[in-house]
Amino acid sequence: MTWERGRERVDELLARGELEEVTASEALADRLVREADKHLPAAGQIVAIDEAGAYQLAYDAARKACAALLAQQGLRATTRGGHVAVQDTVQAQFGGRGGMAAFGPISRMRRKRAASEYPDMGTPTTTTEEAREAIESANGILAAAKGLLASGNVHPFR
Repeated sequence: MTWERGRERVDELLARGELEEVTASEALADRLVREADKHLPAAGQIVAIDEAGAYQLAYDAARKACAALLAQQGLRATTRGGHVAVQDTVQAQFGGRGGMAAFGPISRMRRKRAASEYPDMGTPTTTTEEAREAIESANGILAAAKGLLASGNVHPFR
């Protein structure tokens, strides 16, 4: 069985070297989900003292949840594609029209996290409210990824 939803976008990312095909791995998907499961409570514990750190942990949890879906399919972002390739792949296959709304915040979260990691003097600092919203969004993304993985409907891309 081959994967059809988002195939055109994934094929573009593969052709541009932003994604690569690897051996599909349920074990790696499980590992990434377990790591994401640890990041979220840690983010909740530090949000009042380190908003930017909490935001980064929440984003990493969301990204790892998304990367788990790719691992299950035998796909992995390359250094060229990075976090954007993970985001684009998941949104093409699982988000957007007819998909799961839970994946919608990943793009905004990635941009905010990048601005925090690579700021200039005009970059606003992360607020406690933004960090709390990121944790909530990441919880939704993780829950959606877990649901998809548990459904048995995330199978190798080819």
